[in-house]
Amino acid sequence: MSDNPFTIYVVEDDDWYRKLLQHNLTLNPDYRVEIFNSGESFLKALKNKPDVVTLDYKLPDKNGEELLKEIKSYDPAIEVLIISEQNEIETAVKLLKAGAYDYITKTEDIRDRLLNVVQHIRKNRSLKTQIQNLQSEVEKKYDFQSSIIGHSAPMKKVFQMMEKATNNNISVIVTGETGTGKEMVAKSIHYNSSRSKKPFVAVNMSAIPKELAESELFGHEKGAFTGAANRHAGKFEQAHGGTLFLDEIGEMAPELQAKLLRALQEREIIRVGGTESVKVDCRIIAATHRNLLDEMKNGKFREDLYYRLFGLPIELPPLRERDKDIVILAKHFAENFCADNNMSPKTFSKEALKKLMSYQFPGNIRELKSIVELAAVMADKEEIAAEDVSFTQSDPVTDLFDEQMTMRDYELRIVKTYLKNHDDDIKKVAQLLDIGQSTIYRMLKREEEQAS
Repeated sequence: MSDNPFTIYVVEDDDWYRKLLQHNLTLNPDYRVEIFNSGESFLKALKNKPDVVTLDYKLPDKNGEELLKEIKSYDPAIEVLIISEQNEIETAVKLLKAGAYDYITKTEDIRDRLLNVVQHIRKNRSLKTQIQNLQSEVEKKYDFQSSIIGHSAPMKKVFQMMEKATNNNISVIVTGETGTGKEMVAKSIHYNSSRSKKPFVAVNMSAIPKELAESELFGHEKGAFTGAANRHAGKFEQAHGGTLFLDEIGEMAPELQAKLLRALQEREIIRVGGTESVKVDCRIIAATHRNLLDEMKNGKFREDLYYRLFGLPIELPPLRERDKDIVILAKHFAENFCADNNMSPKTFSKEALKKLMSYQFPGNIRELKSIVELAAVMADKEEIAAEDVSFTQSDPVTDLFDEQMTMRDYELRIVKTYLKNHDDDIKKVAQLLDIGQSTIYRMLKREEEQAS
């Protein structure tokens, strides 16, 4: 017998029939059956919350319909089977509408019918429990204080902004280099918000062919174009009540930007090939590795759409600016990888950690994860050595010292590397290198003069 037996209460005033129901139900050892000969005695035990109640429609002290309402009022999750001598369609329909799971008449074949219905209820209850557990696991997984790892000052600012985002439905724009974890941030915001029970729908605009993008977002009607054999619900409809994550929003074609703007303003969409408006309610979280302000100034991104999307900005720092978060993340990835692959735990040598800390990680967290997993595989011992750590692409800072140059050339190479990594943002590079902007302009101008 299982540790948590499935509990069934039998409420029946006829002694012989009550024992019959009890006998039939106890044929399954996983069922715990309790019997009651009146409505009053049953109600006193209702606080124990049975899984199923078989309820005689005509009791001497209580009407079956009244008892059904009291049960559902106390706990809607308790399933009720009405057992009746009457085979009246109108009565059955009325009780089913009031919340009864099924209406069973007292016939010779009631045993099979009863056991099948109870088995079906139990299976549905198990599925609901699994779904609830999965939902809890998902919410726990995307608890951003534990799923997004980091203790550096830049990440503390990110957590503060995420906290603000979970308390309202304001649009969120997440920016950062490729691989910094933009989708993880979006999911964490969703699963910690009031919309967590509704869908989280992600769409990568850079991965959708231009000619299919409108249908992907807004859906299409049957026959809207060649191959449209059925009506298709787009991402907006799929995310109704929840969150729509528009990744790489900067890659969206100008003509689609106008239609997206309308959808955001009117809170409705029109499917491709359709004429009727469909109301939608979903929170928008957009993400991009591009500087949308520059894209807007260059005419590549609509100004009105920019300001419609630009609600709460969250800028994810690149991994190279997160200091010892690299070590924390590396240990986390190694621990998870070893556990998932039934490997003995791996630690890092001081030299291996030093090697990781000296690398610039152009691929950010995504690249670090790949490097750590490969290192765990390559390590022959329980400690990952420096030689087990290999980088998939050259490190511009390490490569800087591979050739003989003057100090002035080294300084220029460093500045140009930082400019490349930060989209030629001179102001930001000046802050990171702790030098004046005029110094950078002067160095670049000197290089131009020497080249001419």
